[in-house]
Amino acid sequence: MEMLLDYHLWVSFLTLTALEIILGIDNVVFIALLVGHLPDEQRERARVIGMSLALLMRIALLFGVVWIIGLKAPWFEILGHVFSGKDVLMLLGGGFLLYKGTNSIHDEVTGDKAGDCKAYSGAMTAVITQVVFIDLIFSFDSVMTAVGLSDVTLVIVAAMVVAMGVMLLASAHIARFIEQFPTLKILALSFIMLIGIFLVAEGMGIHIPKGTIYFAMAFSLGVEVLNLMSRRRKEKREAAQKAD
Repeated sequence: MEMLLDYHLWVSFLTLTALEIILGIDNVVFIALLVGHLPDEQRERARVIGMSLALLMRIALLFGVVWIIGLKAPWFEILGHVFSGKDVLMLLGGGFLLYKGTNSIHDEVTGDKAGDCKAYSGAMTAVITQVVFIDLIFSFDSVMTAVGLSDVTLVIVAAMVVAMGVMLLASAHIARFIEQFPTLKILALSFIMLIGIFLVAEGMGIHIPKGTIYFAMAFSLGVEVLNLMSRRRKEKREAAQKAD
C-alpha cells in the first residue's frame, strides 16, 4: 500500500509509459509494414501475437539488465577509479542512448531518415518472427531509458505493458498525433539524451538525484505544451483572417 501512495513511483510510471509510447511509434509503423504482406484476415492476429511476444522478450531483457546492475563487486580499476559490472553497463547504456538520441534528432531535423524499408514477405510464422526480432533490436534503448528513470523493476514492467497495450489499441491515432506535433518526438529524444548523460555520470561515480531529471523533463514538457497552445491559437487567428 505504501508503494501505491509513493508519488515518485507514479511520476516515473507515467513518464516511462509516455516515453515508451512516443519512442515506439516508429517500431509500430515498421511492424505495420511487415504484417502488410499477409492476407487481410491474418494481419491483426500476426501484429498482436508478434508484439506480445516482443513484449515478453523486452521484459526478459530488462531482467537481464537489472541482474547486471546488481553486480556491484569491482571488475577493474582505471586511474584510481574502480568499475563494477553496474558501472560498465551504465557507461555502455548511457553512451548508446547519447548516440541513439543524437542520431535520431539529426535524422528528424535534416529529413535524412531512411524511409525505404526492405520489403519483407513470407508466411505468418516468418512475419511474427521478424516482428519479434525487429522489436528486440529496438528494445535496448527503451530498457536502458527505463533503468535510468526508475529503480523499481515492477514499475518498469507495468509501464512497458501499459505502453504496449496502448500501442496495440491506438497505434494509428498515436502516429497521427505525433505526426501532427513532431516537436513532441524531438522532445522525447532530447529526454533520451538527458537520461544518457545521467547514466554515464552514474557509471563514473557521479550521483545525480533523479528528482532533478524529473523536474527538467516536466519543465521542458510544460514549455512545449505552452508553445503548442500558442501555435494553435496563431493558426486559428490566421485562418479567421483569411476567412474574412
